[in-house]
Amino acid sequence: MPRRDIVVIGASAGGREAIVELSRKLPADFPAPIFIVWHMPPSGTGILPYLLSKYSQLKASTAKDGEEIVPGHVYCAPVDHHLLIEPGRIRVTKGPRENRFRPAIDPLFRSAAYAYGPRVIGIILSGALNDGTSGLWAIKDRGGVAIVQDPADALVAGMPESALQNVEVDYRVPVSEMAQLLMQLVSEPIEAKGRAPVSHKLEIEVKIAKEDRPSEKDIQTLGQVSEFTCPECHGTLWQLVEGNNLRFRCRTGHAYSADALLEDMNESIEAMEWAAIRGIEESAVLMEHLARHLNQSGQADTADRFIARAVKARKRSEQIRDALFSDNEHQPEEEHGNAPT
Repeated sequence: MPRRDIVVIGASAGGREAIVELSRKLPADFPAPIFIVWHMPPSGTGILPYLLSKYSQLKASTAKDGEEIVPGHVYCAPVDHHLLIEPGRIRVTKGPRENRFRPAIDPLFRSAAYAYGPRVIGIILSGALNDGTSGLWAIKDRGGVAIVQDPADALVAGMPESALQNVEVDYRVPVSEMAQLLMQLVSEPIEAKGRAPVSHKLEIEVKIAKEDRPSEKDIQTLGQVSEFTCPECHGTLWQLVEGNNLRFRCRTGHAYSADALLEDMNESIEAMEWAAIRGIEESAVLMEHLARHLNQSGQADTADRFIARAVKARKRSEQIRDALFSDNEHQPEEEHGNAPT
């Protein structure tokens, strides 16, 4: 009888400590391979395999494309690449970013659900926003097991809370209890109930992450066309619904949760506001320069008009600056996990 023998883990800000603590308590003969996506910037060093090999009994390495899957081994997503799994082997791709990240958690979780169905155990650890929620939903939909770090135990509670709000989670536990729970789950036979067939939507999204571009017709079946555009490529965004979870994907493959899309939009707005400040201040400098030139040419009246306009421009610039700083003062101090420490 088949057993649960695929473990996928997603973490972001605050997740390094949780990953190390969990792995330290697993035995060297743990019978299932473990696949980990930990958010890191493109300039990251990929230190996680070193930490796991140093502080746990498990062998850990950076995943390589086409590598054969070995039980008891920990495979960590490489810097700036998605980690995916297929039956018996690993895929590493440069697919489109999801939720503003590459590697992202959702592509790994979806690929596991697609390839292994009820044999998958999905775990969401500490992190901000909600990468991993959609992928954990896919794991549950295919009959797998969903585990979430208790938000009260997480350094950053955003990802665990999102998963709990949008997925029928099986276990909500502190990291200190996860190793024992995993040992129990991998030893139990899989019940034959609760497994959904592979959906067309899941197949399309796994294809996108594998850089196997689906047809335009397939893209259009993902959901309804929204009124929003992709912050990265400015293409149309399709709106997808999974239970209570709302998210978006464009035709080139970029994907966003609603929160991640809002975050990106806010950054774009701020960039435009700073560009406006720069433009206004440059125009003020130019008008002041012209005024000096006109004064030297004996055209004092015209120079005064330019000075008056420059004063108004600088006041506008200060008003936009004040509005920007006021908005920033009211933003919650939230760690986003794109540069974990």
